[in-house]
Amino acid sequence: MLNLPPRIASRLNSAQFANLHTFLVAARHLSFLRAAEELCLTPSAISHRIRRLEQALSIRLFDRLTRSLRLTDEGRRVFDILQQAMGELSEALQPGAAAEVSGAVALYVRPSVAQCWLVPRLGDFVARYPRVSLDIRVGNDPADFRARNVDLALYYASGNFPGLVSYPLMEETMAPVCSPAYASRHDLQGKPENLACCTLLHDSLAWDNAAYDAEWALWASQNGMSGQLPAHCLTFDRSDLCVIAALNHVGVAIGRRQLVQKRIDRGELILPFGDFGQPGHYGYYLVHPPHPVMPRRLQAVIDWLHACVGRQPQPFLAPRHP
Repeated sequence: MLNLPPRIASRLNSAQFANLHTFLVAARHLSFLRAAEELCLTPSAISHRIRRLEQALSIRLFDRLTRSLRLTDEGRRVFDILQQAMGELSEALQPGAAAEVSGAVALYVRPSVAQCWLVPRLGDFVARYPRVSLDIRVGNDPADFRARNVDLALYYASGNFPGLVSYPLMEETMAPVCSPAYASRHDLQGKPENLACCTLLHDSLAWDNAAYDAEWALWASQNGMSGQLPAHCLTFDRSDLCVIAALNHVGVAIGRRQLVQKRIDRGELILPFGDFGQPGHYGYYLVHPPHPVMPRRLQAVIDWLHACVGRQPQPFLAPRHP
């Protein structure tokens, strides 16, 4: 049975269970329109079902904003209970370990990682798990696992995720990269002092709470060049845009090996000051909320991502901040 609060459970009857399912879908999408598309109903029918459920429960489930929906505190509580119950039911009904895994997983990824690393590998995932639907969402903001209904996030970060389960996926190293033509024009090969005449390309959102020049500042401190970098720069909010600018002879970018190695192998970019250094403080992590019962569809995505880099998942549950 659903572990709903008694004052809510007592107001439910069999006729309301269809409305509960409608609420679950609408809350997952935070959209009556998308819920209507999934359930083959009209948005008006979705709205009427939700209102009937709210009237039956004597609570408001959604704040209806101008162009969006937001769960109320009580709506969030009901959604969490329903989502957990449906996940446990889905796992219980799986015929066995050998059965084909199915279901939907919302994966939140930084745009540069999605474009340069994840998306080119998705064909293999589809071949292995044809009944798992990946909902790839990209953004630079931290994933809000509650409000945005995200199942799993792939972060470029230092690895501090209070109250969440995290898995280190890949180490990262970085170094300046530019086009061969740009290096020749500015005589950069083996001469980092000539950066003084160059344009630096910055990823201003390299990681959470990073300064606009954080990656270049980190590289400079590791290579004895603090205070020697030129002020002239262009700033982007994505690492891949910095790389595209470098490919087009605009300036010098900090290249992350996992994202630019293919460009280097093809000779489109070069490392004018030598190879990548040692792995640094920042790397790639998979992060999700704790689950009483780990959904098989989510575990399948985690296992596949680790298989892509040849690692076994080692989960770590970080304590919450007091």
